[in-house]
Amino acid sequence: MPKILLVEDHEEIWDFLSRRLKRRGFEVILATDGQEGLVKARAERPDVVLLDMNLPVMDGWTAAGILKGDHQTASVPVIALTAHAMSGDREKALAAGCDDYHPKPVDFSRLLTQIDAALGRARA
Repeated sequence: MPKILLVEDHEEIWDFLSRRLKRRGFEVILATDGQEGLVKARAERPDVVLLDMNLPVMDGWTAAGILKGDHQTASVPVIALTAHAMSGDREKALAAGCDDYHPKPVDFSRLLTQIDAALGRARA
């Protein structure tokens, strides 16, 4: 069962995503801020990280860079989840260390496609 770390501070979003991901056969670990996300990424060894970029304590931009700079977590695919959907925001997320980008509101079927692609890259 693939393990997803969902780093999201809005309860309605993490509740929606975690329930739907679990129904699709994923194990879901939740963190509600960037610092907790780093701790859980190191401890839980997820297969994919879904990372909100606007988080308390430590934002997703900073957390993504730290995840990719840490030998324990550098190979874990990170998909940015963000309400930032302006021109250049995708590139900014990729430059911060994210492997993919998903604008909010979440399109669940598209997100599943992105997760599957990330898992494929992670296994290669």
